[in-house]
Amino acid sequence: MKMKTKRALLSGTGLLWAAVVISPFWLVLINAAKTSADIVIDPLSLPKNLAQFGANLNNVINNQNFSFWPSFAASLFITAASLALLTLFSSMAAWVLCREKAWWSGAIFMMFVAAMVIPFQVVMLPLLSIYRSIQEFTGIRFLQSFGGLIFAYLGFGGSVSIFILHGFVKGIPLELEEAAAIDGSSMEGVFFRVIFPLLRPVQMTVLILNGIWIWNDFLLPSLMLGLNGRVKTLPVAVTAFVGSFVKQWDLILTAAFLAMIPVITLFAFAQKYIIRGMVEGAIK
Repeated sequence: MKMKTKRALLSGTGLLWAAVVISPFWLVLINAAKTSADIVIDPLSLPKNLAQFGANLNNVINNQNFSFWPSFAASLFITAASLALLTLFSSMAAWVLCREKAWWSGAIFMMFVAAMVIPFQVVMLPLLSIYRSIQEFTGIRFLQSFGGLIFAYLGFGGSVSIFILHGFVKGIPLELEEAAAIDGSSMEGVFFRVIFPLLRPVQMTVLILNGIWIWNDFLLPSLMLGLNGRVKTLPVAVTAFVGSFVKQWDLILTAAFLAMIPVITLFAFAQKYIIRGMVEGAIK
């Protein structure tokens, strides 16, 4: 009897927590099919006319101030480029730091671990100042450019990526690398032919976790690209519907719904890799 009661309490707690987690998505979904007035009057009610959803979609996609497709393309390019470089460099760094037994490898790894707990708000203003100084000194455009934002994502995402990959590399037998070296493979060959393919499961975890963060990020792009800059990511472009006195909630929530679709799709197909990669990285 006690076991049944305990299971019932755990199931009820789980369902309640699931409802809390899902509620923001549900609110976005139902309010994307309403007018702005209906949302203000009763945001919790179901939509009265589902055709309004199509009208909201049309208004968002064809809105001249929002520029949906350019912003979508910018977000896609920034996310894809950041993930590709982040996965490559983090894998290389984790392998070197794990295999090198010198004192400096442990010190550098601990610096990466310590960097994980530093809030972004602490370094965001110094980061802009440093970028501005580098731009003035070298002439290389870091602010309001794809390259500067991607470079920043490499720095902020590198710590947790190296931490996850480092734990996985420990579980790879050193004999595999020694055998490849005996066969005449160079250090680069050992990494790209032996180590890099073996890291694929945990690399998927790194890709998904960082991909969700980079795609949804608002603060860093808004600081580096500007709210009125020529380059905008999708979360930054949504601010076009937020005025000083009027907020177009129907268009804001419809744009948020469109921005959620790629992330939800990615997570639905790749969630098993997150769990498997995190477990394998933690054990090894």
